Amino acid sequence: MSTTLRTARRADLPDLNGVIERAVMTWRLPERVKRLSLPLYRYNESDLGHLEVCIAEDEARIAGVAAWEPADPADLPEGSSGLLLHGLYVDPVRKGEGRGTRLLEACLGRARDLGLDGVLVRVQSDAEAFFRARGLERLPVRDATRDYALRYWQRV
Repeated sequence: MSTTLRTARRADLPDLNGVIERAVMTWRLPERVKRLSLPLYRYNESDLGHLEVCIAEDEARIAGVAAWEPADPADLPEGSSGLLLHGLYVDPVRKGEGRGTRLLEACLGRARDLGLDGVLVRVQSDAEAFFRARGLERLPVRDATRDYALRYWQRV
């Protein structure tokens, strides 16, 4: 089956949010926490206006979603510029087939195209092994009142 990557459109929102919901519901968290936090992970039409949202599509079915935006320089390694990978989700039934890697590579490619230094990811603990396996480096917490605990960086 061939997977293509493309920019998400408004009409994609129900299906891409379905992928996000199915992915979030597999996380090792209490069910109540997942249900309460799920609305924070969904994208809406406004998000399409300020995030770049890329979908991985298999024969007109959305199998994965990645979204990024310019990163706050205060979150990046000193003197660096980059994108913040806001979210990366793969439908659990399509997991392990390379879509997540392709979506991450799309984000890295976009950073490269923009002349930026790299990509920052605030990682949910269940996804930490995925990002480590792809060579991202864990950043130290410089300010515990501000920094997300699981931050990873990939230079492009």
